Amino acid sequence: MNVRPIALTSGDPSGIGPELAVKAWEDLQTDLPFFLLADPAHLPADAPIALIRDPSEAVAACARGLPLLPHTFAAPALPGQPDPANAQGVIEVIARAVDLVRTGRASALCTNPIHKKALKDGAGFAYPGHTEYLAALAGVERVVMMLASDTLRVVPVTIHIALAEVPRALNADLLAATIRITHEGLIRDFGIARPRLAVAGLNPHAGEGGAMGREEIDLITPVIETLRAEGFDLSGPRSADTMFHAGARTSYDVAICMYHDQALIPIKTLAFDEGVNVTLGLPFIRTSPDHGTAYDIAGKGIANPSSLIAALRMAARMAAARA
Repeated sequence: MNVRPIALTSGDPSGIGPELAVKAWEDLQTDLPFFLLADPAHLPADAPIALIRDPSEAVAACARGLPLLPHTFAAPALPGQPDPANAQGVIEVIARAVDLVRTGRASALCTNPIHKKALKDGAGFAYPGHTEYLAALAGVERVVMMLASDTLRVVPVTIHIALAEVPRALNADLLAATIRITHEGLIRDFGIARPRLAVAGLNPHAGEGGAMGREEIDLITPVIETLRAEGFDLSGPRSADTMFHAGARTSYDVAICMYHDQALIPIKTLAFDEGVNVTLGLPFIRTSPDHGTAYDIAGKGIANPSSLIAALRMAARMAAARA
């Protein structure tokens, strides 16, 4: 069977990533081939592991256990207690997985959660997060974060900045680039021939004709009109408080939102355990579960694998669409 598996990174080995990988394999097994890049010593003691030497062995290994491509870390992993000594190993695994995907030995990349402070403290990690590091590895200047589920897809134009900084950060170039990258990603990776993009306003009631702010008039509408003239199927600026009910969601394929919570509150309300973080604009497919390292429950066997399973399934669908 000529199937390229998905590469799954370990994430922070003191978080829930290793145990979620085992649970994901128990659910998927041979239905969706993937392999984990990790230190075997960091897996739960009773984990059904199938050691492999190359990704090409992963498909057959899925029938025996979780396919594991070993990567040696500097220290043991204690659940809930990140060790700075392991920071470099976490970074190396990400870079190694990207190389495997870019050289065609894996079909897509799925990443378990990392902890940015732990990486900075232990290895001087210079990036705000996973996404920026992946963009640097790929040599890409700008990427887009999409949160996706079967119920809703959202893209925040501004992400991890204070709410007070959002109006200053928004500009025509950023909004237009975000829409373009999202549009291309929906065509290439989701198989949507003519994507419908709904653009939210920044202010309550989308500014209500300027009574509650002028960003819709001065910034958002001109960008929408320019891109419509190029053939984009865009609606908006829409009032964000009426964009996410069931009827409204049938009118678009993705919601372009102006700031973090405007995008993430609706999707986490509708699909808390099934949301997937997708990075658009990379030369390879990257998904990840929409949660963090969860140090507080790591090692207790209670972590929910639903988001990781959804991320692996979405990566497989995206790889099929791109192929």
